[in-house]
Amino acid sequence: MSGAESSGPSAPVVLTRGLVKRYGELVAVDGIDLEVRAGTCLGLLGPNGAGKTTTIEILEGLKVPDAGEVRVLGLSWRDSAATIRAGIGVQLQATEFQDKLTVFEVLRLFRCFYRDGRTPDEVIAWIGLEEKRNARVGTLSGGQKQRLALGSALINRPRVLFLDEPTTGLDPQARRRVWELIETFKSEGGTVLLTTHYMEEAERLCDELVIVDQGKVIARGSPAALVASLGAESVVEFAPVGGDARSFPEDELRALPGVRDARFEKERVRLSVGDGAAAIAALFQLAARRGVALEDLRTHRATLEDVFVALTGKHLRDE
Repeated sequence: MSGAESSGPSAPVVLTRGLVKRYGELVAVDGIDLEVRAGTCLGLLGPNGAGKTTTIEILEGLKVPDAGEVRVLGLSWRDSAATIRAGIGVQLQATEFQDKLTVFEVLRLFRCFYRDGRTPDEVIAWIGLEEKRNARVGTLSGGQKQRLALGSALINRPRVLFLDEPTTGLDPQARRRVWELIETFKSEGGTVLLTTHYMEEAERLCDELVIVDQGKVIARGSPAALVASLGAESVVEFAPVGGDARSFPEDELRALPGVRDARFEKERVRLSVGDGAAAIAALFQLAARRGVALEDLRTHRATLEDVFVALTGKHLRDE
């Protein structure tokens, strides 16, 4: 792969220290520290407005931070912008190509920006668009356009790939195809930093996750470690008949055997539990004492989504 060498064999390929970005009085990024090692994938998760896209745009050289250190491939944007650009690939949230160009012409255009890289036909084969080689961009499906955008980011054989919500709006089959391309890039030694709104995507692709909220890092670790940090084997969800979740006092729910945490979400209640059987039995006893019937009771093993809700009070795909 092309690009500059990091400052040592164990040095992070991407690094930030104390990263800050302000827009007037709004602090969009507030002291974020990140490290991404070679051959790994780091995922940034957070509610809308948490600072994810601003952070990744600073790393891509599209925005200038107000404070903090940024190093990509061991280099700074201030001193080595051209060298960094030669060694990274970028897929933005939305990529607009000229509709009248063909797939081959788009990739040929992007290839001419770099001294070294893959040929357009190599990339077309790699992203599985051989049958669309001479098709105009305007005729492509959403998934095909996303693969073309990814191909454009890979044309220069980058060492680092920045992906900002790479599969938003795609159907499940198209999404999995993009995942396979990212996994192939990583298996060949590439390094990935991505933002996503899909927990399944984060769990499948990422070696480490960083959860941000209001511009700050609030948790980090592997997907498995973050789920373990919840301290719950499973989650019990239910709705009191009539839709008033506050029919149950929070302190009484938290005091139930096996319950680690209780959270109210509109008309529903979510319990993080260590012993599901004991918690559900005690919940029915509490409901009987209070004369409240339960409906739509569900239980599932604790997931990354449950960790996210516990930390931020929101679901990852909340608008």
